[in-house]
Amino acid sequence: MAFSSLLRRASASVLPLAIRSVGSQRTFHSAISAVLSVEKRNLRYEACRQVFAPFFRFSTSTGAKLSADENLIRVLESEIDCAEQPNDVEDIPNGFPFEIQDNPGERTILLKRKYQDETIKVEVDEPSIPDEDVQEDDDGDQDKNVEDSDNPASLPLVVSITKGNGQILEFGITAYPDEITIDTLSVKDSEYSEDQLAYEGPDFCDLDENLQKAFHKYLEIRGIKPSTTNFLFEYMRNKDNKEYLLWLKNLKSFMER
Repeated sequence: MAFSSLLRRASASVLPLAIRSVGSQRTFHSAISAVLSVEKRNLRYEACRQVFAPFFRFSTSTGAKLSADENLIRVLESEIDCAEQPNDVEDIPNGFPFEIQDNPGERTILLKRKYQDETIKVEVDEPSIPDEDVQEDDDGDQDKNVEDSDNPASLPLVVSITKGNGQILEFGITAYPDEITIDTLSVKDSEYSEDQLAYEGPDFCDLDENLQKAFHKYLEIRGIKPSTTNFLFEYMRNKDNKEYLLWLKNLKSFMER
């Protein structure tokens, strides 16, 4: 169990701390329900790991004296067996307006579509996990209150809309279950450099209410709506499970060389 915790901490440090930049600095709400990512996966693996625990205690205390590398490989094999437990597969819903570009080994996915004379790209980052609220009932039992947390589930997206003139309209968005919020909004030239910081206007919530509604409708028409982002929550949860398994296999392959 201690080694499994070590692997998970290693995973968090190996993964990049920011998604590929498609524009200026992005600001997102930090939060995601534990039911959407690693916590749910860990609970599912727990019973599996218990099966292998006696073997590893035995292997490190017997006269066989496995080398550290051999023992590490066996522990990785057990973790891979646990990670290969069947996962729920979310079918792409009918009418989903985007083509999904999902490259193994990357933490983000890219959505693409054409709308009239526009090219629309959406970069979707992985959800993050907030601290869970833990409450005690009258019997002293602890109850994890996720749904009522002040940090509800969220998913960061960057939406880039390009027209024929080469200019890019970019939205920084945070999606919640059944809700989408716009965080930033900027217009950039196609030759925009990452060293430049585009003006993003005032805080979106400070704009006139009618203007806010108009921009939300603008995105909805182009496919950025709750039905789309709700599907992406589940898609990214499943991607996290697949990337974790791939990460374990890459570690094992390296150790076996």
